[in-house]
Amino acid sequence: MQSIKLSCIAFLSIWFSDLHAQPNNMLQCVRYKIDYPDADLLIVFDSTMTNVKESGLSYVNRHILYKILTPKGAMNLSVIKYDYDPQTAYVEILTAVIYHKNGEAEELNIKNVKDYPAPAHMIFWGARQKMLEIGRLEPEEHVEISVFRKGFTYALLQPDDDERYIPPMRGHFYDIVEFWNEAPVIEKVYNIYIPDSKTVRYQFYNGLVDTAIIHKPGIIQYIFTMRNIMPLKKEPQMVAFSDVAPKLLISTSPDWKCKSKWFYSVNENYGSFESTPEIKKKVEQILQGAKDQTDTISRLTHWAADEIRYSGISMGKGEGYTLHKGEMTFTDRCGVCKDKAGMLITLLRAAGFKSYPAMTMAGSRIDDIPADQFNHCVVIVKLSDGQYHLLDPTWVPFVRELWSSAEQQQNYLMGLPEGADLMITPLSPPENHYFRITGSSELLSDGTLKGQLVVTAEGQSDAMLRRMFVRNYKAEWNNLIQSELIKSAPKISLSSIKFNNPYDYSSPLSISIEYQIPEYAVITDEEIIFIPLAALNLFSKYTPHIGFDTKAEKKEFPFKDRCSRLVEIEETVKLPYPAEIAFLPDTLKSNGSGADFEGWYSCSNQSFDTAQDKYIKLHERAAYKKRVYEPDDWPSYREAILLQNRFAKEYIILKKIPKN
Repeated sequence: MQSIKLSCIAFLSIWFSDLHAQPNNMLQCVRYKIDYPDADLLIVFDSTMTNVKESGLSYVNRHILYKILTPKGAMNLSVIKYDYDPQTAYVEILTAVIYHKNGEAEELNIKNVKDYPAPAHMIFWGARQKMLEIGRLEPEEHVEISVFRKGFTYALLQPDDDERYIPPMRGHFYDIVEFWNEAPVIEKVYNIYIPDSKTVRYQFYNGLVDTAIIHKPGIIQYIFTMRNIMPLKKEPQMVAFSDVAPKLLISTSPDWKCKSKWFYSVNENYGSFESTPEIKKKVEQILQGAKDQTDTISRLTHWAADEIRYSGISMGKGEGYTLHKGEMTFTDRCGVCKDKAGMLITLLRAAGFKSYPAMTMAGSRIDDIPADQFNHCVVIVKLSDGQYHLLDPTWVPFVRELWSSAEQQQNYLMGLPEGADLMITPLSPPENHYFRITGSSELLSDGTLKGQLVVTAEGQSDAMLRRMFVRNYKAEWNNLIQSELIKSAPKISLSSIKFNNPYDYSSPLSISIEYQIPEYAVITDEEIIFIPLAALNLFSKYTPHIGFDTKAEKKEFPFKDRCSRLVEIEETVKLPYPAEIAFLPDTLKSNGSGADFEGWYSCSNQSFDTAQDKYIKLHERAAYKKRVYEPDDWPSYREAILLQNRFAKEYIILKKIPKN
């Protein structure tokens, strides 16, 4: 390491002068204790310069200066990491300098940069990290890093050398530039040079940016500048940051239709979906006894979903947008989403269907500029109604649905020979994903409650409940059911547990339970106090909205649940004799754009002073209407959760009638 006698203030002054910065930018840096009291780290500037070649290959230089504000910030910056995939990208840390509080500049030895395999889980494609140890830092010190990068994010069939770094759509360029950070940013600049032979489309989302366009011989320069970028406040269940934070999308692709046609051709030319005698034989075996078109599609989809293990390993050339051949996946019996999708397309074509791949983005929105905002591959198939229908063999193992409604309100792009525009999956009504508990019980005079419960579910609610079985050993199944009930009734004893085959998708999962709970009701000399068992939000693990954070009355950002959902609960409680109702909870009701709720009780008679059977009946219905919600949906969504949880705590009070 070398020592360089250059003061940090002098360095910053030079940089701000070079960028024609406003005079008060330096003042902002100096007054960080006032302006950024909660920050651990401050990004003084973040400058990126991108040079795009005719082939679409880009050379990127990034220059960033950090200021340490707290010991935690110093610890967070003790190691610099840059992720890359060596098949498609090259990264080099050029310089790293520490500016100490005493004005001394210490240049780190770049030869100490390490190149390690990146941590991986389920997908092992050879991603790596360039890492440089910065070492011990102190508040008020600065760290300056410059990095060079070439290439792109996704891998594809490509020759060696620089050709491998050219984007999949040769001659076209795209970039997705995040103008947000967990640390405050005084100034961020994205500077790009593009040949004037290319038509550029760009859009800045979720904020305002200063834009300059400069025409030079053969080149157009675009400069995007944003100042005083503050971290976004995270909200519980909020959508992805990329949906709400400032970002720039820039692309030379003319439209999504062009991308659709390219995606179709790159896989057809490679022969991704060609069948083999072995595959055709397997299709015939799978479809033996198939009843109709729906049954045929279901069998093939579930075979690809259940029999192809999700595991991404390096399979040589053919990652990214080029789907591995069905023959390879059929032999290996493993792959990632695109391999499972490619396998299903191969099966469907072998069965005589017209089927193609489609790209989507699981977890966030795809915006209109045709930059490559994709992380997931699915399937489309044309059925007898003449329409294309979506299938997803990745998200439907052990799920009755063929297209996961956890992907509703999600953008997708079909790869068709004639091309297609960007589309969005429709809402799936809550009724398609019901979670239903029906109970019949008897409350004895000593406070014991005995009875039975039947739990049924459909759609994504069925999928969540089914996981209790398919993700655990059979020997644990009964104990898992009991443990869910013990959460609400610790003294419960189960005399019978019955359920249909969790591996049979032909009908919704149903669980039937017979139970007895001693000392369930509170018994006094004059009263019997209890809550019907079914009201207690049983199996709440499988209705996750119950646990959502409802403290905030308003939301600034859209939010999401796993899926739309309908909760229906009924229980008939036979009451001890003789007694009369002293208190029955009021009806609770709300409705709105996000959710509806209604909970109420009915009874056979207000007085139970005869030996004739008398009962109280619980009714509860909650409809959560979407997967992705707007802030305006939050009040009704929140109110439904609050009322559902409140209803689970509302006691019924019976007054004993003395026997003559």
